Amino acid sequence: MPTPYEIPAPILIEKVAKHLKDNVEGVAPPKWAPFIKTGSHVLRPPQNPQWWFTRCASILRKIYMKGPIGIQHLRSEYGGRVDRGVRPEHTRRSGGSIIRNAIKQLEAAGLVEPSRNRGRIVTGEGRRLLDSLSTEIKKNLEEKLPELKKY
Repeated sequence: MPTPYEIPAPILIEKVAKHLKDNVEGVAPPKWAPFIKTGSHVLRPPQNPQWWFTRCASILRKIYMKGPIGIQHLRSEYGGRVDRGVRPEHTRRSGGSIIRNAIKQLEAAGLVEPSRNRGRIVTGEGRRLLDSLSTEIKKNLEEKLPELKKY
């Protein structure tokens, strides 16, 4: 059975984001989501109006792949380089409020749970969701590219 380790990340994140938007009631963008930047290293808010679902799907995948993982490590994962003009660039972490709220929503939906002061891990239901979507994506990719069947 294919797992998220074997599926390209952009394809899986897009599919999980669509599933979260359509089927999971607890995951919804907060009122302030259209107006904020995702961190101090970016200049503008996200252009995609559905960016909240994409970020939640990406966080769910990262927790699956690297869990148990905490908020500070996720802030570093989503951070970037700040442009300081002619001076050297420095890295900045992303905003923590977005990650905290996304994790709260994923916990309320039953996809993520805390792990004894070590961060968050994916629950059985979340694992089942990612594995089933990975299997579906793998079958679709094999139909398009038959040479992938040997993997």
